[in-house]
Amino acid sequence: MNLKNKKVLVTGADGFIGSHLVERLLDEGCRVRAFVFYNSFNSWGWLDGFSREKIEKIEVFPGDVRDSNSVRKAMKGVDAVFHLAALVGIPFSYHAPDSYVDTNIKGALNILQAGIDLNAGRLFMTSTSEVYGTAVSIPIEETHPLQGQSPYSATKIGADKIAESFYRSFNAPVTIVRPFNTYGPRQSARAVIPTIITQLLNGGRELKLGHLEPARDFNFVKDVCDAFIAIASSDNTIGEEINIASSEKVTIGELGKKIIGKINPGAKIICDNARIRPEKSEVMELLGSNKKITELTGWKPRYSLDKGIDETIEWFRNKDNMKIYKPGIYNV
Repeated sequence: MNLKNKKVLVTGADGFIGSHLVERLLDEGCRVRAFVFYNSFNSWGWLDGFSREKIEKIEVFPGDVRDSNSVRKAMKGVDAVFHLAALVGIPFSYHAPDSYVDTNIKGALNILQAGIDLNAGRLFMTSTSEVYGTAVSIPIEETHPLQGQSPYSATKIGADKIAESFYRSFNAPVTIVRPFNTYGPRQSARAVIPTIITQLLNGGRELKLGHLEPARDFNFVKDVCDAFIAIASSDNTIGEEINIASSEKVTIGELGKKIIGKINPGAKIICDNARIRPEKSEVMELLGSNKKITELTGWKPRYSLDKGIDETIEWFRNKDNMKIYKPGIYNV
């Protein structure tokens, strides 16, 4: 699919990856409709920080993906949908699993049903590497078994399987896009890299973390957005599940030491029991294979972990960007 001049909908456009993807789609020459979560403050999330020139190029649509009417109105007349709206925090899913089912599963169903009813074109459903659970084989390919080790991951498995069923049952032009751990500017402190950076930039001499042994495959947000574009630009990706992965891993402990060295070399890592996940819920190793995406699209990551972290730290050093963060508390 040639994206230039296409009308595209991005759900979750007010969020971390969604806001970056909106910018990337504008660069591709798309006409972007940005679906943001309706609220009484009329906040558009990270879109509120966009320049007036950029905002004027976007059609902002406040709504709720849990509401089928909102979804249908938002999807009228579009050529493609990038569905990123979701509840993503794993610890909060322990406290509020009902809301994860409603948002992640019903939200996905609403997108898929409206997609086939309105003939809305390509549907890119955003998954997560968490659906794999702790790896049974490395690197993790798309054929790896799925295991729900948290209510969050279970709801994303459910959404993925509903998307698969719509492709197989109704020939819906669905692609399941599965990023491994994404990081970069604008990410909330419920994720580990912003947690580390904000604690250290706040002058912390003690860096509070949970388990240090889990290993992750980290991907800079600009690489992830490039991957979305590459997947959307290829017709060979229809009906496929596709990892976005660097195929490199680092443990949380190693990551903490790396960022300490860049910000505050005198800081020490402290294990905080409040941040430790239940033993059978913690995913110990995620290392993704990017063989499939490379073969189908030619995509490869441009950012090393060091380069991406440096750019992320630079963004957080801006005091205006740090205003909304609360480094002194554990953000679930």
